[in-house]
Order: sequence, then C-alpha cells, then structure tokens
Amino acid sequence: MLSGGGSRGAYEAGIIQYLREDLPRRLGFQPPLDIVTGTSVGAINAAFIASTMDDPPTQAQRLVSAWRALRIEELIGLGARDAWRAVTTLLGREPPPPDPGSFRYGGILDTSGLERFVIKNIPWRGIERALRKRALLAMSVSATHVGTGHTVVFISAADPVPASWSRDPFVRHRAARIGPRHVLASAAIPLLFPSVKIGGEFYTDGGLRQNTPMSPAIRLGADRMLLVSLRHVATPEEQAVFGPANVEAYPKPLFLVGKALNALMLDHTEYDLDRMQRLNAILAAGEAAFGPQFEEVMNRELVRLRGAPIRRIEAMQIRPSLDIGAMASDFVAAGKIIVTSRVTRKLIARLAEGESRRENDLLSYLLFDGNWASELIALGRRDAAAQEEELVRFFAPCAEPIEETAGESPTEEVGRRTQVTGVR
Repeated sequence: MLSGGGSRGAYEAGIIQYLREDLPRRLGFQPPLDIVTGTSVGAINAAFIASTMDDPPTQAQRLVSAWRALRIEELIGLGARDAWRAVTTLLGREPPPPDPGSFRYGGILDTSGLERFVIKNIPWRGIERALRKRALLAMSVSATHVGTGHTVVFISAADPVPASWSRDPFVRHRAARIGPRHVLASAAIPLLFPSVKIGGEFYTDGGLRQNTPMSPAIRLGADRMLLVSLRHVATPEEQAVFGPANVEAYPKPLFLVGKALNALMLDHTEYDLDRMQRLNAILAAGEAAFGPQFEEVMNRELVRLRGAPIRRIEAMQIRPSLDIGAMASDFVAAGKIIVTSRVTRKLIARLAEGESRRENDLLSYLLFDGNWASELIALGRRDAAAQEEELVRFFAPCAEPIEETAGESPTEEVGRRTQVTGVR
C-alpha cells in the first residue's frame, strides 16, 4: 500500500529496492506482491511496480534509476513566467482555457514535464500483461472527482471486479484499464497541479479523501498488507525541541501550506490502522468469549446490514525514521539540488525561506530532483532493513507455492495471498 506525498515518493522506491534486492537473500525467494494499490505519488510508483511485475529481479533498479534521473526544471515550470502565472492565479484570475485535445486544466504550476515523464517511463502495456500472466492479481489507484468531491477507485484486475463495493455514498469504484490519465489524476496535488480529465470529467488528487488504500485492498481480497507511510512520527526528544525552535515559523503562509498538505495527504494511515486493529481485537475477544463460531455468526448479520463481512487483517507498516520536511530544509541549505536556471534556484531558495529554518514541508513535496530522491531512497532502504526480522516473519507464510483449490472463488484465492498495496 503506497501513500501520497509528491517527491517524498522516492522513499517508497527505497523500500521496494530492499524488498527486491536484499530481503530475498534472507527469504530464499522473491516476496510475492500480488495486489498493488496507490494514491497520489503512490499511484505512480504502484503503476511502475504493476507494469514490471513479470520481472521482479530488475524491477527495483529500474524504479530507483527513474527517480534518480529526475530534474525539477524538466518536470515542473519554475521560471519567471511560471511564478507570475502562479501569483495571478492565486489572486483569482481564471486559468487560461485548455488547448484543444488537452486533458488537464488549472493548477498554479505547469506540470507538463512531469506528465511526459510518467507517460514515457512507465511501460503501461506491462500492467495488462502481468494481469494475464497472473504475476499480478489486481491494482488500484484512487482519485477525487472534482464535481462531487467523491473518491473514485479505478481498478484493473485479473478476475472480474466485485459488483458490490462500498456502501459509503462518497466512494465509487470503476473497472478500468489503468493508464497515464488515471495515475496523473491521482497524483494531481490540489491547487498546485492541474486536474486531469478522464472520460469527460475532471479528477484531482485521491489523497484528499483516501490517501491510504487499505479499503480498496481489503475489498479486493487482501488479508495481509504491507503499508508504506511517508510521515515521520516525532520522538519525545524531537517533540521537546520542536516547539521553541519553530515558533517564528507559524504565521508564515508557506509554512501553513506545508502543514495543510501534511494533514490532507499524510494523516489518514494512522486512523485506518487504528480502526483495523480495533476490529481485530473485537474478533479475537468474541472468539475467546463465544467460541470459534463467533466470527461466522456475526458476519451473517453484518453481510445483511452492510453488504460485506469483516475479517482479521495482518498489517505491517514501514515509515520514515527521519522528518522528511527537516531533511528537505538541510538539503536545500546545503545546495545539493540539481538546478542550472538561476531563476529556478532563486525561487526555490525563496520558497525555503518562506517556511522554517528547521523544516520545509511544502518543498519536500516539490523537490523532484535526483539528488533529493537518492537521499530518500537510501532512507527507505535503511528503514526497511531495520525491520528485516519483522519482514521475514511477515513473508514467511508465502514460502510454499500456492495452489488453486477446485471450486475456490477468485476472491478466496486472492485472500490467501500476500499483498502490497499502494495509496486509500
């Protein structure tokens, strides 16, 4: 499960690198990643993983190389003209109408370079090929419908997508042949990036309502999930230092924008995990009190009431051991960014000054830079390595080949296999 956070997504590439290159030496096999779900930048990573699933040994290196090749000047317009366009848009000026045939509209940044990069560097036909070979069972990406504000979960699956989904009136699902537009829509950071048209309707970042894809993964049959979060949880020592060091930053508008993006895009995982753990505890307590038939009896009534049963889900989470916003501040201050344009360099410096001396959350979303990606990739790989024993225990049940049982339904077969899902 891959969540969203702009250029912070390089951290996810580091974890995939560990799973594909380091962990197999302990396991003796490639860990099976049967379902991939993602939101925002997690949707981009999820699409790359899904499209290269038939070649696991080289998958991580290709993903890491793509991130390290990024140059912010080539992906996002940050020149003088772009800065003027951003200012006038923020002051209420209508964005220019889209060109004939264009599928994007609005946004204060020109992201056409990022769109070309996504279209060019992901082997899109590989998704359907992996599904046909059953090297992949399903993938999903979530986006927000601009007109209604509802979450739409786009799904490509080897088996028919369930007709019934969620009774939540604000969530819809659609079977789709996932392509560049679905992923770019999911990754369209609100206000900053243009909305993307799919089938005549505009969509924006799926992280507004569903930044972690636990719900889609569970409904696709997952009972084991590896969650990748992009938010660091401060230690007590860090919290003690945080207050007095950053008081001067609170009134700054850009500082507040960065915190708002954190709230919109990074805070959902904890709620989902907590809810899942409570359900697991209820099932365990019910079985202890009423016997092994408790779950079956309760689910008969739940299916009637809510259309779906509940079951125990095993989940593991990997999250940054360092504050990525603070890392961004140090990165920019050290002058490590790969920028040739004087105007772009100056604009990035001004953005950094507009936040805080200690952390640059907003910039950490926009630094699509190879050197910055390398630092996050290394962090992701280290954090995954630090949880190696837990990962070995998590994937150990997958050591034996999984054989289909006669009469077994596709949903049951999916539910018996481990899944890594990418962004709610």
